[in-house]
Amino acid sequence: MTGYGKGISVRDNKTLTVELKAVNNRFLEINARLPKYLVAGEGIVRQTISSVVRRGTIDFYFDYKDLGSDKTLCIDYELAAKYKEAADEIAARLNVKNELSTTDMMKFGDVVTVVSETNTELICEMLQEATKQAVDALNEMRIKEGESVYRDFVVLINNIKEHLEFIKGRAPVVVTEYREKLKKRIEEYLGEIEPDEARIVNEVAFFADKADINEEISRLGSHIGQFIAALELSDEVGRKLDFISQEMNREINTMGSKSNDIEITNRVVAMKNELEKIKEQIRNVE
Repeated sequence: MTGYGKGISVRDNKTLTVELKAVNNRFLEINARLPKYLVAGEGIVRQTISSVVRRGTIDFYFDYKDLGSDKTLCIDYELAAKYKEAADEIAARLNVKNELSTTDMMKFGDVVTVVSETNTELICEMLQEATKQAVDALNEMRIKEGESVYRDFVVLINNIKEHLEFIKGRAPVVVTEYREKLKKRIEEYLGEIEPDEARIVNEVAFFADKADINEEISRLGSHIGQFIAALELSDEVGRKLDFISQEMNREINTMGSKSNDIEITNRVVAMKNELEKIKEQIRNVE
């Protein structure tokens, strides 16, 4: 589920800011890169986020400022080497001069970081505080979006339910109409010759067996009930809804392949359209 959250921790002359941006993902993926002097904080970030968020891609942004004295520079030589390697490769491929200088790399905020001589324990405390604030703000936004998604689900699943009720009432009529049409066509071809009732019965029985969708109707109705019940759960239901929607899709497809009636086919198409909207929204659900 998409969302944004920001947290700020302030201690004396020190300010640590954390920003989180979330987009949809079936699983949880946290993209967090901290400076080398704070590598121990990565575990704090991941644990704080994963304790609240279960699905989504989370981009973590970190900024630390210390207006006090005793500042020093922390240089990520490994990252600087990668920048140089990339610049050399670009220059070689484009046959141009590599003009990347040490001065240029000094401007890269992730290569050279200004830090204070304060111990990392304090910074980690600030990091946890700011991350917790950001996660809470992110989660508040996600809850509001979740309420909107819930309302969409209710409308969409009820639309599918209405289409299914129509199909349930229409299915028994299809065989009767087929028998009448078949008998009428035979009488038109044979004229005054009496048709073979036994063969007509066999043909109708074969059609009825081939076009029988009662099991699909029953199973789809059960899946709809399970979906509605899952919406009311307070647990993590994203994967459960995903599974139920796949089962619903299977029954609807089978129903469409068996159906030889234009009205049922139209309803099947309508159900598939509604289900596609549901599947898109499920990506937003934990």
